[in-house]
Amino acid sequence: MNDLQNRLFNFGAEVLKYLKGLPNTPENRIIRDQLGRSATSPGASYEEAQAGCSPADFHNKINICLKEMRESNYWLRMLNAVNGTDSDLGFFIAESGELMKILGSISAKTQNHRKIKS
Repeated sequence: MNDLQNRLFNFGAEVLKYLKGLPNTPENRIIRDQLGRSATSPGASYEEAQAGCSPADFHNKINICLKEMRESNYWLRMLNAVNGTDSDLGFFIAESGELMKILGSISAKTQNHRKIKS
């Protein structure tokens, strides 16, 4: 397992653990459902990308990872706006931002690589 695989897996797992501790308010239920899905999706999509059947397939899966991480960042910021920040939430917002940059860089490089080969 590479470093990015570990980070994506740990991000999803730690967010799920964090969500367990949220108060059960109507607002938090909405965020919990959305964030739980979007925080775990990038890791699963990255695993699929590792078995991509072509460079185009790999690129598409990376773009899915990036879109889901962007959504996670949105829901984390929404959670911050609704409940206020704490150290864990601040970490998750920062980590999702870093992961977006990494995935965006991979996407750009694989897009450029596909253009060069065409």
